[in-house]
Amino acid sequence: MASNKLQQKVIDNYVSDIQKIKDEVEKLVIGQRGTVDALIRGFLCDGHILVEGIPGIAKTVLIRALAMASGCQFSRIQFTVDLLPTDIVGVTSYDPHKGFYVMKGPIFANFVLADEINRSPPKTQSAMLEAMQEKIVTIGKQEFPLMLPFFVMATQNPIERGGVFPLPEAQLDRFLFKLFMGYPKFKDELKILDKNITIHKMEDFDIKPATNPQKIIEMQEATHKVYMDEAIRDYLVKIVDASRNPGNYGVKTGKYIGFGGSPRASIGLFIGAKSSALMHGRNFATPQDVKDVAMDVMNHRVMVNYDGRAEGVESKDIIEEILKKVPVP
Repeated sequence: MASNKLQQKVIDNYVSDIQKIKDEVEKLVIGQRGTVDALIRGFLCDGHILVEGIPGIAKTVLIRALAMASGCQFSRIQFTVDLLPTDIVGVTSYDPHKGFYVMKGPIFANFVLADEINRSPPKTQSAMLEAMQEKIVTIGKQEFPLMLPFFVMATQNPIERGGVFPLPEAQLDRFLFKLFMGYPKFKDELKILDKNITIHKMEDFDIKPATNPQKIIEMQEATHKVYMDEAIRDYLVKIVDASRNPGNYGVKTGKYIGFGGSPRASIGLFIGAKSSALMHGRNFATPQDVKDVAMDVMNHRVMVNYDGRAEGVESKDIIEEILKKVPVP
C-alpha cells in the first residue's frame, strides 16, 4: 500500500509540473489547448509529432514557448529546397591552427522545430528522420549522440502543392502523432491582437522554466510504467485491426481504406494512452485514454483510397466510425 501511495504522490507531482508548463505556454499561446496537450503527450511518449496547418497560426511560437517552459534548449531548422543533410547534422571542417574539427548542426537541441519539412528533397528529409529514429548522427567518421530528451515537431503547409516533396507513407509512419492546427476562435483572436510577437519579443512574456530536461526524462520513464490491463490492450489492437479488416467490425467506410494501420499504430495507441493517463493523474490506462489519442495516432496511418478521395472521405471519418463500431471493454 505504501508503494502505491508513493507512486500516486509522484504522479501528482508530475501532473503539477505539467500544469505549470501549460500555464507558462498560455502566457503567449492563445486558444490551442488541445494542441498543447498533444505536444506534451508527445514528449512524454518520447515520440515526435507532425503538425499540419496554414501559415500564421503560431506553430513556431508554440514549440518555442513549450521549449522555454520545459527548461529545454530549442532549435529551428527552416527546410528549403537547397537544404543539405550537413546543414542539419553538422560538418567536419578544417582550421590551419587546430586542424580538423566538428561543427555540430542545429539538430543538437532538446526541442527541434523542423519547419515545412516537405519543402526539402527526400535525401534531406531522410537525414532528419534517421536522426529522429536513432538519436545518433554521424559527422565525418564520428558518431554523436543527440541531446536528451530529444523531441521533434515537424510542420507542413497544406495549402501549397508546388515545390514540395510530400513525405512518403513509410516516413509519415515515423511520427507518433499527426496534428491539425486550425483557426483560432473569435474571442481568442481578439486576445491574440494584444499578444502578437510582431510588436513584442518572446522575452516580454517572461516564460519561466517550469521543469528541466532531467525531470522530463523521469516523466518519460514514469509514462512507460503506467499500468494497462489486458482488456485495454485487446481493445487498442482491435481498433488497429478494424482499419485492416473493416468488414469484421461492420465499418461501412472501410471500403475507402487503401491501407490500414501498421504495428506502429498499435504501439502508438499503447504508449499514447499511457501518457494520457499520466496527464490525468492516474497510474492506469482506460479505454477513454485510448480514444483520446486514437485520432492523432491513426490519421496519418489510415490511408484513403482513390474512391474515397473522389467522394471527399477523409481518414478522420473512417477513424470516427471505427471508434464507434469496436466494442469498448
